[in-house]
Amino acid sequence: MAKAPKHTMSRALVRRETISGYLFLLPSLIFFLGFVVIPMVYCLILSLTDANMYTEGLGNFVGLKNFVELWQDATFLEALKNTFIIVVVSVPTVCAFSLWVSSAIYKLKGPLLSAFRCIFYLPVVTGSVAVTVVWKWMFDNYTGIFNFVLKGTGIIDKNINWLGDSRFALWCIILILFTTSVGQPIVLYVSALGNVDATLVEAAKVDGATDLQVFWKIKWPQMMPTTLYILVITTINSFQCFALIQLLTSGGPNHSTDTIMYYIYYTAFKLYRYGYGNAMGVILAIFIGLLSALQFKLAKEK
Repeated sequence: MAKAPKHTMSRALVRRETISGYLFLLPSLIFFLGFVVIPMVYCLILSLTDANMYTEGLGNFVGLKNFVELWQDATFLEALKNTFIIVVVSVPTVCAFSLWVSSAIYKLKGPLLSAFRCIFYLPVVTGSVAVTVVWKWMFDNYTGIFNFVLKGTGIIDKNINWLGDSRFALWCIILILFTTSVGQPIVLYVSALGNVDATLVEAAKVDGATDLQVFWKIKWPQMMPTTLYILVITTINSFQCFALIQLLTSGGPNHSTDTIMYYIYYTAFKLYRYGYGNAMGVILAIFIGLLSALQFKLAKEK
């Protein structure tokens, strides 16, 4: 009996493997379409309507009216400003602090390194409600540890209402966000530093390179993929800061801690203006996309 040509068998094998690959991807594709693509399209459609709890279906088409109203909404502009303050402050500080800590501990071995990783990563795996309760007690106007220490050392004369004073509330939110954001970057940077080519480092030191030159010329370029990932993820998390604000300040005092995410929640689920809330969601997605693209571009050029 004649054997099938070799190239025919190869094509059949490739076709079978290709079909198998697509079948394995199918559940993820269905999940992505159902929970990412379709909600995004629905959000975009709703943003062009006046949908609310009193309208039937999608409501009436209003075009770009919601987007025009956004830029005339003083509360939205305040939330936008607060969001950008959080992003501009938290992203560089998280990355810089994580890199500094990682550079100090990555050469440690065994249980000591694991202990540091656990300490810094603990706020990440701890529930946001539990973390918030602890911080709320620390910032408490009467029994909080911050007022106790500052008054005990004579730095302040009377208690400060940290979360109830518009001068301090947003910075308290940024501090809490910082402590809950550094865990993952530290773990990633420790891993990235441990994977740097040791032979290049040793050769550079033999040639008389300083520690700063070794870091900037050898270690930093090899850590760029990790840094890019950390920048993007930290930026997205900062833009989406919501739980802390909802549990601690509810956007107050006087909208001083409002962010776009919280204002979307307040508009959609308190005022029941679904179309207007979705318009803010579209704006937020555009800002996140633009900043992420900019970070990718800058990292690629370097």
